[in-house]
Amino acid sequence: MSDTHSALQRVKVSGDAPYAIDIGPGLLADGARLAASLRGRHALIVSDGNVAPLYADALEQALRAARPELALARYVLPPGEHEKTLARFGECLDALARLGATRDASVLALGGGVVGDLAGFAAACWMRGIDVVQLPTTLLAMVDSSVGGKTAVDLPSGKNLVGAFHVPRAVYADTATLCTLPPRELRAGLAEVVKYGAIFDETFLDWLEAHADALLSGDDAVLAQAIARSCAYKADVVARDPYERGDRALLNFGHTFGHAIETEQGYAGATGDGLNHGEAVAVGMVLAARLSAALGMADEAHTRRLRTLLERFGLPTTIPAGLSPEALLARMRLDKKADASGLRFILWDRAGLARIVPGVADAAVLEVLAEG
Repeated sequence: MSDTHSALQRVKVSGDAPYAIDIGPGLLADGARLAASLRGRHALIVSDGNVAPLYADALEQALRAARPELALARYVLPPGEHEKTLARFGECLDALARLGATRDASVLALGGGVVGDLAGFAAACWMRGIDVVQLPTTLLAMVDSSVGGKTAVDLPSGKNLVGAFHVPRAVYADTATLCTLPPRELRAGLAEVVKYGAIFDETFLDWLEAHADALLSGDDAVLAQAIARSCAYKADVVARDPYERGDRALLNFGHTFGHAIETEQGYAGATGDGLNHGEAVAVGMVLAARLSAALGMADEAHTRRLRTLLERFGLPTTIPAGLSPEALLARMRLDKKADASGLRFILWDRAGLARIVPGVADAAVLEVLAEG
């Protein structure tokens, strides 16, 4: 192993189509490693207007050096959650058509969660399914959206309402890309890292509290450890429940509230006019913890601990001004986590012990929302 990859960590995801998550610096420059995941001779790099100028050229050069015969093309969409649409998805399919992509072609998703979700969905649909290789460049994508095979686009009425389960062939999380990540995006990713401790392992919350300063400063080794631990938690639950019919739903802790906030704000996080995904999830986790306490499931002290840690990471913990509780509740009713029995939430009995709670009364939810 080269010095470049002396810090390389690997997390294996088992299941019907097992794959590995490689985590470490310099992976986007390792053409031989990347090319080994490509089965055919066509590859489409999907990225956005922020990430492509930073990394797409170097990625192409690395791949061409390893596989000179590879037919490569790019599809670059504008940045932002509001671009994760059926129209952009159609453009991505058009790019595959122009490339002449065959059934052994690959899509390379180079970017954050928006790119990974859209590119993965395009790969799931092109010729009824081709390979996608996830190349996440944000902390949030590294610890969450690139792992597990959930792909989707948004509709004006709700987030991720059109999609498919389509596991990646491989995931390469190049931690060097985090050096160019704006501080706000790093903090947003830390929200999803905190989530794993909140739902699975209180000792991970202890570790995050002890290493908060190092994480915020972008310490490579500490970030890599946080990513590997987060991916291991997710890999374990995804292997048990690949299609979210049971325990995998625990990963949605904070997301029912968070998605409602994002949708009601018109996915305006990218412009600074609203919360981005990680920020909305941070607020959502605090609301879920408060709802747990209101229902008599958990002690309020656990909510205070969670709020304190999120605020230490510079994340919001209250609902943005101007959002109506009734409007947010209406958004939640269309959420994928609602079912015939009513609203279904991921709540907790304490830090590190979450569970699925169906049929939560509207009145209890409205009370928590009204308190902000």
